[in-house]
Amino acid sequence: MKIDMILENGRIYTAEPTKPVAHRIGILHGKIVGHDAELDGIEADHVIDLGGAPVVPGFNDAHMHFSMMGIEMARLDLSYETTPTLEALYEKVETYAKERPGDGWLLGQGYDQNKIGGHPELHVLDQITGGRPTYLMHNSHHMAVANTNAFHRAGHPDLQRVEAPVGGELGRYPDGTINGLLQEQAMNLVGHLLKPVPQDSIIEGLATASRWALRHGITSATEPGISGDLIGNGPADARAFQTAIEQDALKIRLTVMPYITALHSLGDIGGTDGWGLDLGIRSGFGNERLRIGPVKVASDGSLIGRTAAMCCDYHDVPGNKGFLQWDAGELKEMLTDAHRNGWQIAAHAIGDHALDVVLDIFDAAQQQMPRRDARHRIEHAAVASNMQIDRIVKGKYIPVPQGRFISALGDGFLTALGDERVELAYRMRSFLDAGIVLPGSTDAPVVPGEALLSIHDMVNRTTAAGTAMNPAESLTAAQALRAYTYGSAYAVHEENTKGTLLAGKLADLVVLSDDLLQVSPDQIKNIEVRATMVGGKFEYDAEGTWAAA
Repeated sequence: MKIDMILENGRIYTAEPTKPVAHRIGILHGKIVGHDAELDGIEADHVIDLGGAPVVPGFNDAHMHFSMMGIEMARLDLSYETTPTLEALYEKVETYAKERPGDGWLLGQGYDQNKIGGHPELHVLDQITGGRPTYLMHNSHHMAVANTNAFHRAGHPDLQRVEAPVGGELGRYPDGTINGLLQEQAMNLVGHLLKPVPQDSIIEGLATASRWALRHGITSATEPGISGDLIGNGPADARAFQTAIEQDALKIRLTVMPYITALHSLGDIGGTDGWGLDLGIRSGFGNERLRIGPVKVASDGSLIGRTAAMCCDYHDVPGNKGFLQWDAGELKEMLTDAHRNGWQIAAHAIGDHALDVVLDIFDAAQQQMPRRDARHRIEHAAVASNMQIDRIVKGKYIPVPQGRFISALGDGFLTALGDERVELAYRMRSFLDAGIVLPGSTDAPVVPGEALLSIHDMVNRTTAAGTAMNPAESLTAAQALRAYTYGSAYAVHEENTKGTLLAGKLADLVVLSDDLLQVSPDQIKNIEVRATMVGGKFEYDAEGTWAAA
């Protein structure tokens, strides 16, 4: 027998407890066929000596806005790392406007008012942009700031008459006039003009994001929200993804979540009322390259934006408990319809009040129409009590918290929640100890999406200011690795094809510069990706050693 490739002389961590470590691995037609002694006597077209390098399964980000990340890489970067003050933001926007003459939109993203001292303001943007329409996205993607011309182009000639829709809020000056801040559903008052994103731009963004992902060992991701009004690039997102695969621009595997507003009534489909995508397509449709996953819905907002729906007032904003993005009755009707029609559901629920609302809906739907192994998800599950964790376990739901938030946003969480309630924020060890299969994710581009940095935070749980954020919720490196591989695959019913390096699984793996499971926990962030393989092919090779194989 002859196979395509044998990787030998490696420290291969399979992320599978029954066979945790191997030193040789065989690959045929993009899949793993055996390890170690199982390969004795078998020839291969290519035999690669890994030189003792550690190997892990390809990283899988369970909640990454992949196309958005790629598209935004071409826009004005206003992240704290590049723009640390409000004055620096204004200076950068003014320079950007002067360098791009004309009357087109000025688009930027990534600012954080918690770190730079406040939100940009409409009247200042009017002055420094020459009146051009301007739209600056908050790093949470739950808020944005627009200037006067942007409102005018969106059909709002009189700013005094603009009202926020249900599930949204408008920022205002003390005299009641709007200051340009758009929160949650109010973003659509202006943001709808930026869609649909042209197909060529989506494809280019997918190519850009793919190159970035491969450099960082990410071989799979789940994109939480396409083709919706609030989330997604436009009604033909799936078409752009398919074209990107045909053009070899999309290099990693994607599972995509249609946003709830992309689903609609299908009428009587034969004995029941259909509700979903055309042709009755639902979760699970597709292949190993591109697959339809859960349906996404945002039940509330952002913790750092103080719009997540909480049971109690925010520590630093008395009287504010955030709010739901939907009428509770409408949300229940939509999610119940999705459950009845066979969808896996991924409900964004950050605040503990929103979490109760979502759990009530999930529980009622399952009681009325029992489904085996539905695996409904709670995106973020940012603030969760012990009682709520018990409900998640009982319902066999999957929480999807983000490790990378700890260092990137943790200081803001401390301010928003206070010392006592922050103990309930972005829990991980408690989920694992309760028997939950935990995935790994970043929510990039809300925060940087490097998997190794996220794993570092899952283990160390230290904020940017150096504060330990509930260290009792820390994971071991082995637990974090399994979350970022098997856990993320399990979260979308894909654990039978990816997530571990056992025979029969896809040959998606990463060669690292150091041993993730052996280095000191505080050194995980310094590990580098040497090579990334997708489907038996090295798509990234930092040293150019193996890519030709």
